[in-house]
Amino acid sequence: MALSDIQIRHLQPTDKDQWISDEKGLRLLVKKNGSKYWRLKYRFQSKQKTLALGVYPTTTLKEARELCIDAKRDIAKGIDPGVKKKQEKQDEYINSENSFEVLAKEWWEHQKGTWSEDHANRVWTRLRDNSFKAIGHLPVNDLTPTIIISTVRAIERRDALNVAQRVLQDIRRVCRYAVQTERLLNNPASELSDILKSRKVTHRASLPREELPKFMQALFKYDEIGRLLTKYALQLLILTFVRPGELRGARWEEFDSEEQLWRIPGERMKMGSDHLVPLSEQALDIIEQIRPISGRYDLLFPSERDRSKPMSDNTMRRAIFKLGYDGSIPGKTKANPHGFRATASSLLNENDFNPDAIERQLSHMERNGVRAAYTHHARYLDERKKMMQWWADVVIPLK
Repeated sequence: MALSDIQIRHLQPTDKDQWISDEKGLRLLVKKNGSKYWRLKYRFQSKQKTLALGVYPTTTLKEARELCIDAKRDIAKGIDPGVKKKQEKQDEYINSENSFEVLAKEWWEHQKGTWSEDHANRVWTRLRDNSFKAIGHLPVNDLTPTIIISTVRAIERRDALNVAQRVLQDIRRVCRYAVQTERLLNNPASELSDILKSRKVTHRASLPREELPKFMQALFKYDEIGRLLTKYALQLLILTFVRPGELRGARWEEFDSEEQLWRIPGERMKMGSDHLVPLSEQALDIIEQIRPISGRYDLLFPSERDRSKPMSDNTMRRAIFKLGYDGSIPGKTKANPHGFRATASSLLNENDFNPDAIERQLSHMERNGVRAAYTHHARYLDERKKMMQWWADVVIPLK
């Protein structure tokens, strides 16, 4: 006699497990604790077997009957439904282990030791926020060029063209890693380099040589309108022309006044390699002026809100704009903290300093393997010391 949903709902547990038959071999096991399990009793190759079909009420009576019919169809085709179910579970497990998100995490963990902490965090956040919702759950073997194009073009439609290009590059690198680790036969993103729009390259705003003296004069008086520590941060940034993030993360332990060197560890550098910055007399003087302000903290330029964290990446940019270099005042070029690197590079090259020493001081690492071997952090150090003092004398002449 066939069961009804009302009957099943009102079945009460007893002190023993109960087997309640439905039809076509479908049975309901009612446990002593009240739990109800669907089971199919069947024979395959002369062996009596039982197949689990779900738990009531998550699996309804109608669904259990449909599963029962599907299982009987498999039996008729010579397929053991119990073995088939185990294989499907195994496939599901393999797919979850080889999902794009799992492999992306594995690739990132493998790569992050070669990057600075900030860069590693940027890569992970970009990949997570822009691709996982669309393809994170997919096994890498299910990724196709069409799916990847759809994912990055959704980013492109937000007018985030640079992000779209970088996410495509990240996806390509994850898939390459999957190929290298034998989880994927071919890289579905390998031929997609030209499918996105490109934006015209705009260089970061940098001051021309002739505007630098007026800017420095204005900066000397910045503490009349802003924080003294921000003034020192900008002065030291210009004197050392490191990247703004490298300056904001500067720690007292990295500075050696006797050797007149600032040793920036590789984990804080964009290219992941240690970097030496020769300190001019002017830079050393500013560092000593900073010491009474932040010398008791780990960081030279701590945040006002949390001294264990560096100042905001917008602090120096806002200070430059306060000085009028936001592009709105005729006769004043729009400036940017990162742009002082270009100003320094331009002036040093114009004055015939060794181009390789300049590039080394800018921490522009050679990609070519042979040439990279010669870009050790201490290379050209004597030339760089003279160069940095010359630059400091231009920026802040010694009295």
